[in-house]
Amino acid sequence: MTEKIIVRTENAPAAIGPYSQAVGYNGLYFVSGQIALDPSSGELVEGGVEIQTRQVMANLEAVLAAAGLNFTHVLRSTIFLKNMQDFSKVNAIYGAFFDENPPARACVEVSRLPKDVLVEIDVIAASPTE
Repeated sequence: MTEKIIVRTENAPAAIGPYSQAVGYNGLYFVSGQIALDPSSGELVEGGVEIQTRQVMANLEAVLAAAGLNFTHVLRSTIFLKNMQDFSKVNAIYGAFFDENPPARACVEVSRLPKDVLVEIDVIAASPTE
């Protein structure tokens, strides 16, 4: 029987609620939504959507790395935006993290995000070794 794997790393923000940074099961890894928190201070990274998106992607990268994965292993992502007018800015930064085979994705505008951030992204990845 396959057991649930809890992924934890100090290189990404600690969970601010009753959830794990990521959970693996049967070779799939479900990475919780990341927002623009600095992992060392736990404080929100100030600045616009571009600065926040870069921090979100760095946080996702750290959680993936803790599971022995990287962005090439991502199968699906969801982007949550406070304002859909920021889509092109977020899309440009997000896209730079993926090769010519990007994952499936959804992008939605929401009325509010934790800590009033401008963007949150979660991913589902697959381990090639499991």
